[in-house]
Amino acid sequence: MSTYRDLKNRLLKNKNIKKGYESLRPEYEMLDKIISLRIKSKLTQKELANKLNTKQSAISRLERGMINPTITFLNKLASVFGKKLVVEFR
Repeated sequence: MSTYRDLKNRLLKNKNIKKGYESLRPEYEMLDKIISLRIKSKLTQKELANKLNTKQSAISRLERGMINPTITFLNKLASVFGKKLVVEFR
């Protein structure tokens, strides 16, 4: 039986799949950072939602990548975690 890593490596040999995968990297890195900060802060989705004056379901959708947050929302989120939002182009 193949592992996830084996399957991923096999799929990424396809140039089109690899291109699509790489194009999503910034989004998934951002989501991973948000989830990590929430967990490190020992906040539930509901507690984070309350701090942002929104609903738990909105945080769930955000963490699952189902919505595209605005810069304003991300700035509020950073503030809750005591962080500064930085957006850059490389």
